[in-house]
Amino acid sequence: MGKVDKVAVLIKDVDQQYEGLRTSLGLLLEAASVQMYVLNHEIKNMDEAYRDNMAFIDEMEGERYSNHPAKVEKYGFQPVTTEELLVKLKEVDLIIPF
Repeated sequence: MGKVDKVAVLIKDVDQQYEGLRTSLGLLLEAASVQMYVLNHEIKNMDEAYRDNMAFIDEMEGERYSNHPAKVEKYGFQPVTTEELLVKLKEVDLIIPF
């Protein structure tokens, strides 16, 4: 397998939110382009550590998307519809589901 340039991290499991976030950060440190998607639910525990890590994703030019309106309004995620998500997933080299 060649170099992975673009990665989508799909976080649908509420109990895997931190793992998905940590995976996104780790991939950004390896110079991959990362799109993190938190789908279908509110973030379970939005504590200071989670906020700080989301800020790191923004600083390292990662992308954060959600189809949940509250996350878009409260936490600065970019909105994404199911149709837009399908188009974006076709453009990545690797999809990591949580």
